[in-house]
This record gives sequence, C-alpha cells and structure tokens, in this order.
Amino acid sequence: MDEPQALSRAEALLLRPPEWKHACHVLLHAPCSGRLFGKIPLRFAVLMQMRFDGRLGFHGGFVDPRDTSLEEGLKRELHEELGPGVASLHVTENDYLSCHAFERPKRVVEHFYAKRLRLEELQAIEERAAQAKDHGLEVMGLVRVPLYTLHDGIGGLPAFLGNTFIGNAREQLIHVLDTLQLVPREQLQNAVAVAQKKL
Repeated sequence: MDEPQALSRAEALLLRPPEWKHACHVLLHAPCSGRLFGKIPLRFAVLMQMRFDGRLGFHGGFVDPRDTSLEEGLKRELHEELGPGVASLHVTENDYLSCHAFERPKRVVEHFYAKRLRLEELQAIEERAAQAKDHGLEVMGLVRVPLYTLHDGIGGLPAFLGNTFIGNAREQLIHVLDTLQLVPREQLQNAVAVAQKKL
C-alpha cells in the first residue's frame, strides 16, 4: 500500500466519485472513573470493534452516493453497525479530526472523527449493539481499548496495539489518544515502542 496523503476536508471533497470512494469512521470515547482491580485508573472508555475479517477497526464505513453529506453517511453506517443505541447520537463536522487519501489498492478517502460522550451514553450503545443489523455479520463485537500499561510493561495498551488492525486504524488510534490526551504522552510512546517490537 502506498503511503496515505493527509488532506484537509475541503481538499478531500474535491476528490469525487466514481474515481474516489469516501469512507467515514469515528472513535467514541467517554470519561471513566473506574479502576481495574480497584487500583489501576481507567481514565476513559474508548470503543473499537472486532470486524468480520478478524481485524480491529472503528465504527463506520463507506459513504453512499445517496447520502447528503459525510456525516449523513456515517450516521447510516453507525445505525447499521451499532443499532438503536446510536439513535440520538449526532456526529458533526465539529467532531472531524483528520483525512487521508489512499491511491492503492483502491482510491479511497478516509475521514476520521472522534466523539466524546457521557459514560452512560457509551454504555447504552454497548448494551444495545447486539440489536444492530450487522451484529454477528460485519461486526463480531465491541471492545474497549485498555488505556493503561500493567506492571509487566506489556499487558494493557502495549499488547492491544500488537493486534491486527484494518488499514490505518492503529495509527488513527494512536493519533487520537495523543491529540485528545486520553493517555499521557510518555506512557503512550512507551506502549507504541513495546508493540512495535512484537509486530
């Protein structure tokens, strides 16, 4: 795969179908005051999903030519993948984070969003995800990203980053964790370094 090219939203929208396909994905997160084993602070709950192909990815998918906007296409995909729990979820242009264009293997423009929720809202999405149309088909289940590192230096986020991700989802995750300060930078850098040794 060629290196993706970073674009602004305006630049990306100039790349039109049918030559280019547009896809939108979102990272959903919420502050979480819980502690693992009563000791390790969780800080935030961050959702990803296990895909049909065994890879980890974010919720969303391709924008249909009939969708009136990127956000409308994302809303449709979220309803298919997450079900009734996202009925009141509104991802807007204000949640837009980044965009990358890929020339190969297909011409795809990847739009990425991050949406902060209340923990109760995120839990409601988790609880109702099994009612989604794509549950058990395109989406095998939801997972929370462990944002901590255990005492062995491997368990938690380093081990999670060693999994197989679709496309550039790993890079998107690392970027958001850093940009939104969901994980302290030094801890994140150490987790990435450990994971890279195992890839």
